[in-house]
Amino acid sequence: MKNGLTKKQEECVPKVVFQLIPISDLVSNQDYQRPLSESHILKAVNEFDVCQINPVKVSRRDGVNYVFDGQHTIEIVAAKSGSRDTPVWCMIYDYLEYKEEAHIFAEQQKNKKNLVPFEVFNAHVEAGEQKYLLIKDLINSYGLEIAGDKNERKNICAVSAIENIYDAYGYHILDKTIRLILATWEGEPGSFSGTMIKAVAKIIVTYGKELQDEVFKVNVGNYSVRSIVRRAKEIRPGILGYATAIINAYNDKKKKNILLADRLYGSGKNRIRKMSEDEDSEESSDELLNDDDDQDIDDEEALSSI
Repeated sequence: MKNGLTKKQEECVPKVVFQLIPISDLVSNQDYQRPLSESHILKAVNEFDVCQINPVKVSRRDGVNYVFDGQHTIEIVAAKSGSRDTPVWCMIYDYLEYKEEAHIFAEQQKNKKNLVPFEVFNAHVEAGEQKYLLIKDLINSYGLEIAGDKNERKNICAVSAIENIYDAYGYHILDKTIRLILATWEGEPGSFSGTMIKAVAKIIVTYGKELQDEVFKVNVGNYSVRSIVRRAKEIRPGILGYATAIINAYNDKKKKNILLADRLYGSGKNRIRKMSEDEDSEESSDELLNDDDDQDIDDEEALSSI
């Protein structure tokens, strides 16, 4: 035993020291590192939180402090502080060779488990942040839950889609989106998939007051979620396919007040009104045209349980 630790325990404790080192005394141009992302640095500076700054991993070779994990961190701190003389906490290894640094860099993400959208959302709720509390209360008011488990009919797992709609169009559009989907399909599996939620929100924003809730509920409700998904795939992939299939169902057997599906395909130059609790402002409909739901519930998987 050494320092009261067993051999196995010692093997699990890195042989490092921590030291505050000015950024100007750090070198981070090794060939194995990825190029710096200026957009990432700018975003992090604008959203700077000192509690999110991790120690920089440094290999001290021949008296030089080589950064092998944390090159973006030092650039963010330098930009935020306005000085490369600003010190950062460094975790210093003094026994690594260049090849070992490169290997550690290559393997650093190997066993890292990233947070899924629900876990991030839940943490924001626990932090008492207003936006997330408002969304949670809204969803709960309909007897639904935002959750990571999609096995329950009352669970909504498309967290990214919900946040996207709230950010782009505000509380009231999200409220109407959830209300229409629930009234139309009554929690049918797949009805709260990310693509379906975004498609209904796009329809609400595109047609505004022309969209009749009762007609939507009755006409679109005549088609199962599975049927809408199948029709959508025959039209085109993603949100626009879903939205078009839904509008076709809405117009079924109607002789007047037809909603033209072509309006869903407006260019990015066409602006639509963003609704919020406090004021009206302009927002592009293209913000919703993103089918990446960060591992939100998949439509095919949802429909497999029907």
